[in-house]
Amino acid sequence: MHITLTGNLGSGKSTLGKVLEADYGYEIYSTGKVIRQIAQEHGVSVLEMNKMMEKDPKYDHMIDDTTARISKEQKEKKLLFDSRLAWNFVEDSFKVFLSVSLSVAAARVMADASRGAVEAYSSLEECKESLKERAATEDRRYKELYGIEYFNYANYNLVLDSSECSPEVLAEILVKEAAACEEKKAKGEKVGTKLILDKNRPAEDFAKERAQGKESIQTICGVEFSVIEL
Repeated sequence: MHITLTGNLGSGKSTLGKVLEADYGYEIYSTGKVIRQIAQEHGVSVLEMNKMMEKDPKYDHMIDDTTARISKEQKEKKLLFDSRLAWNFVEDSFKVFLSVSLSVAAARVMADASRGAVEAYSSLEECKESLKERAATEDRRYKELYGIEYFNYANYNLVLDSSECSPEVLAEILVKEAAACEEKKAKGEKVGTKLILDKNRPAEDFAKERAQGKESIQTICGVEFSVIEL
């Protein structure tokens, strides 16, 4: 099975990916790994590849094409594509959007020393505003380049909230939901979108989805969540 994982900045995608790799045997293909593969195929260093990408947008499409090719060539392998847009290019995958509240995301980013001076902020509010603007910028860019709506949650099979839940529980939920999705596909049943959210997540964060879908409180893997089914 192939899983494509994307989500909010600061949502913990890399951490979740490591759990899926260590505990469930998934091989991770991040955007960085795909870039390294393209660099190797072109006989250049990763640094040279990055410089080429800055000058020519065609390399964005090359990453997308390589991601699609890898997924086609390795259909039987357990692959996790940790990438902003792999869900749009991998032919058949369980599409996951990892969500997090803005306040939690900002706190995580500010506490992450590995991000360096380029992501240093003087206050939590400044960080929150920066994250909001970056998300809006990405959304506009993806619409212009690909004509897709990144934050339309109906694009995904599962929207999973990492605001308060541990990555181990998130991984367990993800794997169970992926298996249930595969079972539905095998039976020819319709596969929709399920949002599994922290039960204290502000209602305005998913106002549209709450209005459109069926919401309930469910205990999943020992944790109570607000679940919305579209």
